[in-house]
Amino acid sequence: MKMVKSNSYSYLVMFVAIALILIISEAPVSMAATCKATELASCYSAITSSSPPSALCCRKLKEQRGCLCKYLRDPNLKKFVNSANARRVGKTCGVPFPIC
Repeated sequence: MKMVKSNSYSYLVMFVAIALILIISEAPVSMAATCKATELASCYSAITSSSPPSALCCRKLKEQRGCLCKYLRDPNLKKFVNSANARRVGKTCGVPFPIC
């Protein structure tokens, strides 16, 4: 009978260890930003005018921070990301201009 409890305990420990490995290995994937320039649509009016950025804009800009160099390399997006207003929006939101 002691043998059965020992095996059950071993299986439980192995199950918990596998579950933790799976959770840890999935964490970076689920936390990584998906680089979609359309996510920054809420910043459009602030970037193309002198209006202040909204809270949504700042949140999205922070989420997309890791994507900004990619956007700077895109000729269609570079003019927006590299503009004086975009730099002002980034500064207002606490997102420094990327060094690529």
